[in-house]
Amino acid sequence: MSEDLLDVTAKNPQQPAQQIEVPEKFRDAATGALRVEALLKSYLELERALSRRVAPPAADAPEEERARWRKLLGVPETPEAYEITPPHDMCGPDPDVNRRLHEAGFTCQQAQLVYDMAAERLLPLIAEAAAEFEAGKQREKLHAEFGGEERYRRLAPQIAAWGRANLSEPVFAALATTAEGVLAMHRMMSAKEPPLSRDADAEAAPDEAELRKMMRDPRYWRTREPDFVKRVTEGFRRLVGEQG
Repeated sequence: MSEDLLDVTAKNPQQPAQQIEVPEKFRDAATGALRVEALLKSYLELERALSRRVAPPAADAPEEERARWRKLLGVPETPEAYEITPPHDMCGPDPDVNRRLHEAGFTCQQAQLVYDMAAERLLPLIAEAAAEFEAGKQREKLHAEFGGEERYRRLAPQIAAWGRANLSEPVFAALATTAEGVLAMHRMMSAKEPPLSRDADAEAAPDEAELRKMMRDPRYWRTREPDFVKRVTEGFRRLVGEQG
């Protein structure tokens, strides 16, 4: 639609809606042109002045000045004003921690970051330390049950070999993490599996198919567990003797 030229109330597009008044000190007295250098110098001075306003006050500055500075940065008026979202049940807001954060001039966002990093970095370390402590207690219990650390060290490989041979991996992994589980495997081994020792000669000799299956077991060709290798070797020795 063409513009109504008779509408004298319409704004002239060639004129700004509002004229910006420029101080005379920024105009050339002779030509009226803007003095760009003067504008730039004035801007830089203003920028320096603003930076000084948000600079940290001196240690001996009045409390009013320190409070004004904290407010400019976004620090709450009191430690109780921090709004912390707990990242974990063990990392909830702590009044003493909030007080120290407030004294250090932490904003709400910075205080939240402290709690978030504590949950991210410290909780895994605490969990690991707790697991190691519990494992130590479980080992002490096993040493007592088996008559000392040295005897347990001799029995542990046999129990592990029996468990891996007769139990599924998830079941073995679960039982191996507690003293009760290890004792249960030892009882099952003693009741159902012939001892993995020199008395193993009395056990029923496996046939050739079973021996070859045992040779494909990683305990034979990869980890070379002594008791397992011994069972395979003696099995072939008996098998060859019977065939002879």
